[in-house]
Amino acid sequence: MGGELTVSATPLAQARRVVVKVGSALLVDAESARVNRAWLETLVEDLLDLRKRGQRVILVSSGAIALGRRRLGLKHGTLRLEESQAAAAVGQIRLAHAYKELLENNDVTVAQVLLTLEDSERRRRYLNARATLESLLELGALPVINENDTVATAEIRYGDNDRLAARVAQMTGADCLVLLSDVAGLYSADPNRDPAARLIHEVRKISPEIEAMAGRSASHIGSGGMAAKIAAARIALAAGCHMCIAAGAPRHPLRRIEEGAPCTWFVPTATPAAARKQWIAGTLRPAGAITIDAGALRALLEGRSLLPAGVTGARGRFDRGRNGQRAQQRRHGGGTRHHRLLRWRCRPHHGAQVSRDQRDPRLPRPR
Repeated sequence: MGGELTVSATPLAQARRVVVKVGSALLVDAESARVNRAWLETLVEDLLDLRKRGQRVILVSSGAIALGRRRLGLKHGTLRLEESQAAAAVGQIRLAHAYKELLENNDVTVAQVLLTLEDSERRRRYLNARATLESLLELGALPVINENDTVATAEIRYGDNDRLAARVAQMTGADCLVLLSDVAGLYSADPNRDPAARLIHEVRKISPEIEAMAGRSASHIGSGGMAAKIAAARIALAAGCHMCIAAGAPRHPLRRIEEGAPCTWFVPTATPAAARKQWIAGTLRPAGAITIDAGALRALLEGRSLLPAGVTGARGRFDRGRNGQRAQQRRHGGGTRHHRLLRWRCRPHHGAQVSRDQRDPRLPRPR
């Protein structure tokens, strides 16, 4: 796909809303642990060019921990949770200041938004976050989003900003998500180990073969790898959003994409799911699971409701607004099929009994 595209033909140029994700390895100089300002200035110029064309832009930026650890004198290597949280608290101020200075010098209001995994997994908080971002865009601000590492724990966090960026793209109805990386895109094999590895220019379906191509991050600064980017692509494609993985290290990285620089485009081929179904499908951490019988599975596949009689087992505790998995046991050949469910509630003291939430009339009454 790379060099054959004209600027006007790229999904980036055609998008109404664009989410751009920047990783720590690009933003923070590995030697000095300071903001790579010369590079950042060119990225900001690219973002301003998008806005001048009438496109609405959201930036998802890592870098807080990488910036804060140097200021606190923390050594290289894995940090303890409390050290990471402290580094994030110190570094987030410096990160926000860098963006504020560069953007407001160009009369663009910058807004800092810190999200946690719970802000995308709990329905009410998801809707609140979406409303806030919509208001900021309507008012002409450029939101800069990061995970709130100061309060996020090892159990309740994204762990990488690739999936966070995909959730933001889904949340805001973005047409294009750009993941600026330390590699040019998805390769058939690890290009650092296999000289015959080839760049995959376009992906229309995330198959097991595509997933097998994902490796671990080669960066000692960032936390995301290609596997996290493939997970992000799943969320983006389900929302009808194009996603691009491209090398971010060269200056003016977005301009280079539009000019045909090598990259990987993930292209949605189906009509986007309804907004609520997108949210359910993109859930990163289901609260639990239920097991249903074959009749209940057939009813769901036909678009009908799940009745309590079809539930054969449950595990976990589910509150209003939480997601779960539905597991349908196969009688022949073994194995389990997992699917995401609409919100429902399980009464743990009643074992596998699933109760109807009286506040949600869309759930069926027991018969």
